Amino acid sequence: MTTIQIFDPALCCSSGVCGADADRELINFSADVDWAKQQGAAIERFNLAQQPMAFADNSTVKAFLERSGAEALPLVLIDGEVALAGRYPNRGELARWTGVAVEEEIEESSCCGGCC
Repeated sequence: MTTIQIFDPALCCSSGVCGADADRELINFSADVDWAKQQGAAIERFNLAQQPMAFADNSTVKAFLERSGAEALPLVLIDGEVALAGRYPNRGELARWTGVAVEEEIEESSCCGGCC
């Protein structure tokens, strides 16, 4: 099974989705991670503020931070290899990496397909 590891920048809590002004990108990403886990995906997240040793103990992550700095996070590893940096993956990417099928969402439209 594919293992996805996400190395988050320093966040206020484990998901980064807390407080009244939670980041919309993090809210969507957290929902996508929860969805992927429900489909059986193996996903681990590490928060720089709460789990710094996870960053220091992983040679790939440590080298990335030395080269690019913490402002280049998040970093996504798939089976230990860099897959994405600087942004969070979307649901389609998580599905592709884990082999999970994504159901297409059908957009609601008016009866005639027009906008007004």
